Amino acid sequence: MESDEANTTNRPAEVDRFPNRDHAIVAQRVQRLFLHLNPPPDFSDAVALVPCAGRAKIDVNTDQLSKYMRGKYRDVQQRVYDYFNSRPELQTPIEISKDEHRELCMRQLMGLVREAGIKPFRYVVEDPAQYFAILEAVGSVDMSLGIKMGVQYSLWGGSVLNLGTKKHRDKYFEGIDNMEYPGCFAMTELHHGSFLAALSVSRSNVQGIQTVATFDPVKDEFIIDTPNDGAIKWWIGNAAVHGKFATVFGLILPNDIKGASDMGVHAFIVPIRDMKTHIALPGVEIHDCGHKVGLNGVDNGALRFHSVRIPRDNLLNRFGDVSRDGKYTSSLPSINKRFAATLGELVGGRVGLAYSSVGVLKIAVIIAVRYSLLRQQFGPPKQPEISILDYQSQQHKLMPMLASTYAFHFATLHLVNIYSEMKKTHDEQLVGDVHALSAGLKAYVTSYTAKSLSICREACGGHGYAAVNRFGSLRNDHDIFQTFEGDNTVLLQQVAGYLLKQYQEKFRGGTLTVTWNYLRDSMNSYLSQPNPVTARWEGEDHLRDPKFQLDAFRYRTSRLLHSVAVRLRKHSKTLGSFGAWNRCLNHLLTLAESHIESVVLAKFIDAVRSCPDASSRAALKLVCDLYALDRIWNDIGTYRNVDYVAPNKAKAIHKLTEYLSFQVKNVAKELVDAFDLPDYVTRAPIGMQAAEEAYSQYTQYAGF
Repeated sequence: MESDEANTTNRPAEVDRFPNRDHAIVAQRVQRLFLHLNPPPDFSDAVALVPCAGRAKIDVNTDQLSKYMRGKYRDVQQRVYDYFNSRPELQTPIEISKDEHRELCMRQLMGLVREAGIKPFRYVVEDPAQYFAILEAVGSVDMSLGIKMGVQYSLWGGSVLNLGTKKHRDKYFEGIDNMEYPGCFAMTELHHGSFLAALSVSRSNVQGIQTVATFDPVKDEFIIDTPNDGAIKWWIGNAAVHGKFATVFGLILPNDIKGASDMGVHAFIVPIRDMKTHIALPGVEIHDCGHKVGLNGVDNGALRFHSVRIPRDNLLNRFGDVSRDGKYTSSLPSINKRFAATLGELVGGRVGLAYSSVGVLKIAVIIAVRYSLLRQQFGPPKQPEISILDYQSQQHKLMPMLASTYAFHFATLHLVNIYSEMKKTHDEQLVGDVHALSAGLKAYVTSYTAKSLSICREACGGHGYAAVNRFGSLRNDHDIFQTFEGDNTVLLQQVAGYLLKQYQEKFRGGTLTVTWNYLRDSMNSYLSQPNPVTARWEGEDHLRDPKFQLDAFRYRTSRLLHSVAVRLRKHSKTLGSFGAWNRCLNHLLTLAESHIESVVLAKFIDAVRSCPDASSRAALKLVCDLYALDRIWNDIGTYRNVDYVAPNKAKAIHKLTEYLSFQVKNVAKELVDAFDLPDYVTRAPIGMQAAEEAYSQYTQYAGF
């Protein structure tokens, strides 16, 4: 990566103590050598060292670990699993057509709500953590079902609750809740993608939406129009077959509107099909987006509006309203602020995707690890074959991934918790934290899961290619997670933008918000030179100290932040702000990923420390150490370039990472069992919990 940092060194303080510079240098070197040979035994009291695995296999209490992982919503998730297990006709077969899959998904959702009595909508605002727990469980049954549920309750229902007012909630809540009012969320247009990530990167994207709404004061109605082909609402979930309503985003034109020359984008409830005949209403043109790479149980469609009239009350008017006499009022002074507030209320979609993506990763890792323990291949001469997970190469593929799955579980759980707190308190500082963290985790986790699905498939060889073992469908269904609710590359730029804003606040003496306050100390550390003594410490206790790990992650983030700020300032003089941003774009993306990794590790360390069961805590500490050291090793060049890690220490990190992978391999079965997903949820013969049944189930499927 290009760097325009100034290469400066600080003069050692010891030099000033000696009249003779040569004596000072000698004394300094002697002191460093002494510390190198005799490092202090205690590194910090800030994060206590948790007892961890020695040279023998550790004992893992799977039940206790599972209890800690699943938390208080374990029962409602089990209700979801049990319901679909009791209704085999509602389970998605391997071979199913697009149209059949869509109808099955609708029956699945109707059954969940009306027959099983699990109604997620009430939790969208009241208890978001429970809503996301249900969403994860539903997505484990069928990812298409999870997305369809999200469209109905998070997007269509969430827009009514969050962008509307009491009159809208009173009119629509029950119908949305009991599936009488299936609906859509119509923001994306043919010529412009989702705008959920656009605001922070380019304000001009607010004007990208071309659908228009004109107020008719005579009839007290809005007229919704699609002015050209580029404005056709595209990829709209629930639109092609089942939706009866749509939340449509469009620009209010200033015709016959008093008090404002330009109101910007607003949301409207637009009926699209007749409630009884289910035929498209006059002026509403609906088409099918067709067969997709995955998620074919979701009926994505395209909507065009030809002078469709709706009552003025159908304007979702929380942030802007038009009165009967055509006067526009808003508590927010500008288009950008209104649009930002609108999108801010829809951030729950990102939270749900990040959380659900971890659920997908769990299933893939369970299948790959169990198969790798089951499958035997080669071995020492004249001895039994060994499992393929005994090979270091297989451990290298899967054990850091297993560690990352645990890390992401706790990080997204933290995101859900602060999102829930934000919905209760509406605290401005918390709102900023949730926006940035949801953007970063959604981007980072979904990208990691997408790559991991292919690795898991390859790690299972030819049997991983069988559709019955699910890697293909998981990969295809999950792939779009990297795009909707904000393209991952755009979301990472949003995170980088927040970091640069906090960087400016630090040097202006401002207050840093909770997620970013580590920058205060780590930036100070970065602006000084790396400690040449600690750079050489290579003892296992030091490398497994959470303080060393977290300091290393945060140092890297601070270094990237400072260097990209310097580069942006330099290039903006000749290229302008947009050109400078584009010139530094890869640097900015790396910065955002580094920050997210720092947050993930911090939350993992907190989870280890908070675990009440000793055996579970030891297992989590082992996994946490592997996650941290594997990440450091993967970017060891960055640390070596600035002498944060000396060559001997880099070698020690690599060696310990491989050893920790071996240690995690020894308890891999217990760790995946602790995810507590029954065989009828994972639904892959090669990934069954009882290894002795795996091949028999597989051969039965083939007809033997």
